Amino acid sequence: MTDSALKTRINDDVKTAMRSKDKERLGTLRLLTAAIKQIEVDKRVELDDDQIVAVVEKMLKQRKDSIEQFEKAGRTELAEIEIKEVSILKEFMPEQLSDADVDALIDEAIASTGAEAMKDMGKVMGMLKAKLAGKADMGAVSGKIKAKLS
Repeated sequence: MTDSALKTRINDDVKTAMRSKDKERLGTLRLLTAAIKQIEVDKRVELDDDQIVAVVEKMLKQRKDSIEQFEKAGRTELAEIEIKEVSILKEFMPEQLSDADVDALIDEAIASTGAEAMKDMGKVMGMLKAKLAGKADMGAVSGKIKAKLS
């Protein structure tokens, strides 16, 4: 079985964190490797880089939700732990597209699908999902599409 480049990088970072005794980083990286292994075992497949990015994206979303909940509950010490985990996980995401690039891709998708109203949003999102996976916050992209179609 061949490892993806991203999985190899994560495993190397785990070893580096172990050597440097960076407990916070090591804990976060172990959570990530466990999530990847869980999916691989459950589905009996070897994840490629795109699938690993999807796992990281899911973990980032969970952390952001947790941060929001902890801050509402006044548990800033727990929110800070989650914020540190977010910064570590973001290292494994592809470079994010600028707002201008995202807007250009949205305009291109709207033009090519002939979308004119909110009922066409699914077509536009479907076209953009593959292009923007891991490179932009899809929640923000959805908001921009809604604004342009309404």
